[in-house]
Amino acid sequence: MRLACLLSLLATIFFNNPATANDWNNLAEQHTFELQDFTFHNGETLPSVTMNVYTLGEPRRDEAGNISNAVMLLHGTGGSGLSLLRPSFGDQLFGPGQPLDIERYYIISPDNLGHGDSSKPSDGLRAAFPRYDYDDMVLAQYRVLTEDLQVRQLEMIVGTSMGCMHSFIWGLDHPRFARRLVKLACNAIEIAGRNLMLRQMVIDGFENDPAYANGNYRDAADLALGQQIFANAIIMAGSNPYRLQAQAPTRAEAIEYLRDSVDRILARAADPNDTIYQFGSSRHYDPSSRLEQITVPVLWINSADDFINPPGLGNPEQLAQRMPNAEFVLIPASEETRGHGTHTHSVFWTKELSDFLSRYP
Repeated sequence: MRLACLLSLLATIFFNNPATANDWNNLAEQHTFELQDFTFHNGETLPSVTMNVYTLGEPRRDEAGNISNAVMLLHGTGGSGLSLLRPSFGDQLFGPGQPLDIERYYIISPDNLGHGDSSKPSDGLRAAFPRYDYDDMVLAQYRVLTEDLQVRQLEMIVGTSMGCMHSFIWGLDHPRFARRLVKLACNAIEIAGRNLMLRQMVIDGFENDPAYANGNYRDAADLALGQQIFANAIIMAGSNPYRLQAQAPTRAEAIEYLRDSVDRILARAADPNDTIYQFGSSRHYDPSSRLEQITVPVLWINSADDFINPPGLGNPEQLAQRMPNAEFVLIPASEETRGHGTHTHSVFWTKELSDFLSRYP
């Protein structure tokens, strides 16, 4: 199974049945934009970068012609703009009277640089593709909004996992461009410790595979060792121990569950170059020294069963206090929550979002 999101939607692989009705996907309009003369932060350039974007709702424009009711959704590592148009995310948010009612808001959900149908290594450049990082991804988002969609201010950014970290960069590099920031499942410290080790396991697994050939492999599935390490790593990263214990309470059931999960992931091999770039793009991320500069209202929600962002790591409650209008919420762990993927199951945090929007209309 080709993962729709390697870290941020991992729970979907294990705990959801395939969606039988993708109403939000079907309602979305797809747009393709070309960003000319794109310069990456490391000095590399491309003559053009493609950005694929999905939208829901109708744009409203001010007297200058700029869209005035836009909300941008930012997906997680390995995902796409469609990751956040699934029923598990949208059914509690996009309907009439709900927090992101598409009769009120114009929803913009891009495939971020290196993901989905936006420019990425597997398009042809392979390992010669520029080594983008989070700053480059945010730059591409900014250029799409300002150059192509005519957005000069967002009502809100809702970022999940990697997108949550992007929202910190937005708050620092483009202050007040978004009136409100909603951050789901991330931290505001350097990617190090277990998080970095997990990412490096995946990167090393592919790069050290005999079939990698410096990124010039014939077929992604040929990298059997790399694909196996990748599958095992993300199964652990996305797990909720309470839910897994309930679903696999015996040794035999746990082994069967693991093997079935691995088989589902391996059935559609991840592209090694794309995955290496995605997992490595966080290498310069660390907003911790400048959090006081984020002055817009912030709602930051993590879950207590998150392997990537466990409770207390980095002291997010204290970090949130350094932002003058921020609130941190920790969702308790249960057999119903979805580990790191809790962020894409809006049923667990819709009330907090509604309360936040009532306080900051």
